[in-house]
Amino acid sequence: MFNTIGAFFSLYLAALVLLTGSGLFNTYMGVRLTQLSVSEIWVGALLAIFYLGLVVGARVGHKLILGIGHIRAYAASAAFVTAAVLIQILVDNLWIWLVLRFFAGAAMVTQFMGLESWLNEQTENEQRGTVFAFYMVMTSLGTVLGQIALTYFPQMNYEPLVFVAICSVMSLVPVALTRRLHPALQVPAPINAKYYVERVPLSIIVLLIAGMVTGAFYALAPVYGLRADLNSEQVAVFVAVSVAAGVLAQWPIGWLADRLGRVLTIRINALCLFLLALPLVGWLSFSYTWLLVFSAAFGVLQFTLYPLGAAFANDNVDPDRRVGLSAILYMVYGVGACVGPLLVGILMDRWGSHFYFIFVAACGALLVGLIRPQKVTGDHLSQDAPTEFVPMASVPSAAAAALDPRVDITSDISHDPVIEEESEPVAEATDPSVKGSPASMGN
Repeated sequence: MFNTIGAFFSLYLAALVLLTGSGLFNTYMGVRLTQLSVSEIWVGALLAIFYLGLVVGARVGHKLILGIGHIRAYAASAAFVTAAVLIQILVDNLWIWLVLRFFAGAAMVTQFMGLESWLNEQTENEQRGTVFAFYMVMTSLGTVLGQIALTYFPQMNYEPLVFVAICSVMSLVPVALTRRLHPALQVPAPINAKYYVERVPLSIIVLLIAGMVTGAFYALAPVYGLRADLNSEQVAVFVAVSVAAGVLAQWPIGWLADRLGRVLTIRINALCLFLLALPLVGWLSFSYTWLLVFSAAFGVLQFTLYPLGAAFANDNVDPDRRVGLSAILYMVYGVGACVGPLLVGILMDRWGSHFYFIFVAACGALLVGLIRPQKVTGDHLSQDAPTEFVPMASVPSAAAAALDPRVDITSDISHDPVIEEESEPVAEATDPSVKGSPASMGN
C-alpha cells in the first residue's frame, strides 16, 4: 500500500494544496460578504456559479487536456484560477465576481480532471480502491485545512485571497516536477443519459438532493454561523468540524449500508437530517459548543448522502456501464449544488438565516417521502450487488468516477449504444417479495 501511495505522492500533494485554497475561499466568501452586509442571494449565487463552472467546464477541460497534455493543461488552469482570485482583490464589482467564479470553476475542474485521469490511467485494477481512498482523504483533508487556515486571518480583508492564490500556484509545483509520464486521454463519446435515468431514478433523486444540501452548506452555513453570533474563527471551525466528521463517518456508514441495505440507510440518514435540523430553525438558542456538535452530526449525514446514492445506483447498473453512471451522477450532483445555494440564499435573504435549516429539514423530509422500499422492485439488480461501498470526496469531479474500484475500465461499454430491452422504463410498483431484503433492493 505504501508503495502505491508513494508512487502518486506528487499528485496527492497537488490535490491537498489545491483543496486547501479552495476550502478556505468558499468559507471566506460567505463570512466576508456577510460582514459587508451583502445579501445572502449574492453569497449563494457566487458558489452556485462556481459549481456551474465545474459542471460545464468538464467537457472543455477534457478537450484541453487532450489537446496539450496533462501538465500544460494543469498549469494553464492554475494560472487562470490564480488570476481570477487576485482580480477579486482589485475589483469589488459582484457581477464581475460572478464571471470570475464561473471561469475559476471551469479551470479548477480541469485541474481535478488532470490529476484524476492521471491517477486512473496509471493504476492497476487491484490497486484502484487504495488509490481512490487515499485521494478522497487528501481532498477532504485539504478542505478541512482550508478552514483551519482561515482562523489565522481574523481581519477578513484581502489577505485570505492572497493565501488562496499562493495555494493555487503552489499546487502546480508537484505536478510540474513529477517524474511520472503523463498518460494518453481517450476521446469521450456520448453517453445515453436516458438509460441511466430510467434504470436508477431514485438514486438520481438522492444525488440531486445531496448536491443541493452540500452546495448550500458550503455557501451559507458560514452565513448562518455569523448570524448565530459566532466570530470568523469560530465559523471556520464550525465548517471544518462538519467536513472532518463527514470524512470519518464514510467507513462506518458504509459498513451500516452493507448490512441494512441502501434504501433503509438512506431513509435513516434523511430522517436524522430532518429531526436534527428542527431545533436549529430559530426556536431555541444554542451555545458554540452545541453548535459544533450539531455541525459534526450534519457532516456525518450530508457528506454520506452522495456515496450512499452512488452505491444504490451501482447496485442496479451492469458493471460494464458504471463509468457512464458515475458521469451522470456527477452531473446531477453538480446541478443540485448549483440550485441549492441560490435557493437557500433567496430564502435566507427574505425570511432570515433560520431558513437554512428549514431547507435542510425539507430536503430530509423529501427524501424520506420519496425513497421508500415500496418503490424498489429489484428488477435491475446487478449480478455483483450489493456492490462495495466507496467513500466519496466532499467535492466530486468528473474524472474521479474512473478511479472507483467498482469500475473496470478495460471492459467498460458506457459509450456503446444501449439495446432497447436494456432501457425499458423501471416499474416502481410495490413488490412485497423484496420489500424487506437489503440484497434485493434496486431502483
